[in-house]
Amino acid sequence: MGKFVMKTNEKGSRFVLKAGNGEIIGVSETYSSESACKNGIESVRKNAVAAGLEDQTVEGSKCKNPKFEVYKDKAGEFRFRLKATNGEILLTGESYKAKAGCLKGIESIRNNAPESPVVMEQ
Repeated sequence: MGKFVMKTNEKGSRFVLKAGNGEIIGVSETYSSESACKNGIESVRKNAVAAGLEDQTVEGSKCKNPKFEVYKDKAGEFRFRLKATNGEILLTGESYKAKAGCLKGIESIRNNAPESPVVMEQ
């Protein structure tokens, strides 16, 4: 099972979602408070399972929020982001050389987010 790792510093709070093997599969924005960060985690849990998949690397792929968006970054690598119902980005994935790896990252989010505990990092 994965885990949400939350860290707070003078700039705010943020979290990463780690898979059971410890690999980071998604990173949040920086929130202004610890409670806002916890709300962000709950939003990831809720939206990850309901999210559709919009592949922006193929023409005509449109999907309503909540959704995962697959896209190519400036370096030409594949990335994903999870958007909430209101269109806000909740979580961003790392870059992948192959689209298949990116899609596996999304599946890992869907599998890990709902039940993963939250731990504080010092």
